[in-house]
Amino acid sequence: MTTIRENLEQWEEKYLSPYAALSRHSLGRLRDEEPCDIRPVFQRDRDRILHCKAFRRLKDKTQVFLAPEGDHYRTRLTHTLEVSQNARTIAKALRLNEDLAEAIALGHDLGHTPFGHAGERALNRVCPYGFEHSEQSVRTVDVLEKDGQGLNLTFEVRDGIRNHQTKGNPATLEGKIVRLSDKIAYIHHDCDDAIRAGILKESDIPKDIQETAGRTTGERLDRFIHDIVTNSFGKNEICMSPEVGGAMKKLRAFLFSNVYTNPYAKGEEGKAELLIETLYDYYLHHLEKMSAEFQMLMERGEPRERVVCDYIGAMTDRFAIAQYEEIYIPKCWPLRA
Repeated sequence: MTTIRENLEQWEEKYLSPYAALSRHSLGRLRDEEPCDIRPVFQRDRDRILHCKAFRRLKDKTQVFLAPEGDHYRTRLTHTLEVSQNARTIAKALRLNEDLAEAIALGHDLGHTPFGHAGERALNRVCPYGFEHSEQSVRTVDVLEKDGQGLNLTFEVRDGIRNHQTKGNPATLEGKIVRLSDKIAYIHHDCDDAIRAGILKESDIPKDIQETAGRTTGERLDRFIHDIVTNSFGKNEICMSPEVGGAMKKLRAFLFSNVYTNPYAKGEEGKAELLIETLYDYYLHHLEKMSAEFQMLMERGEPRERVVCDYIGAMTDRFAIAQYEEIYIPKCWPLRA
């Protein structure tokens, strides 16, 4: 009897683009396992990511504004959800594998540190093995989740996670969609958050960018996605028109100059980096203070410097601050009756 999964795999072969990554043709997992009778492999990977601890921690990790108090500023989790929505929209329009695009998008930032790129820079400086969040995201799904067992994801999802940054070259079109969707998401929401924070006004954005890409954050998001779909349809590539792609690059450069290096928005990052470096030094000399799952990694032969990075990199902003206060901030003497 044909399973639901097999019927879905047959549907993919019949209806998806000839350039789509088909679930049935996946290059497989790190460890062989019995297939699910309901879900194709990429849908199963999506579910594993959605239910893992690292995904839940994204809600308390910085996107751009450190530990924001306002309810409407993006966090690393809301960023991830916006990347996922962009990727699903594009993949569906191009008749590519929506499940694969969604799984890559949901997993692409699982290895991000507390305090965003500030934490990443700090760990990269102090760890002799270096630290890069895309590689750490793969390490998270391969090694750190499920008490050292990992999630055992497919090659295609792991490849898309590893190669989601600008320098990456994903092996699938779905991975290439996420690579662009990530940029579109942070350009859109970081601009929106900066306007909300009073760092930017819409009128500050150069006129040539507005004329090509749109005069509001919503217009630009719509323009970027439509441009990718229009220029990629029926092709074995994911691309943008020179005009709109050029406007997106200019807007990204504008944000780097006016938001990502803005002293008002980023003035606390030096403190965050010092906090992360201090915690790294502390745990390097107090390995027993780390939780049992990280102790186990060292027992398996993992270098202590790498495991300390794993422990700190997994922290949320709030937990990192609480650990620092617990270790270094003296407590007031309690009042006795």
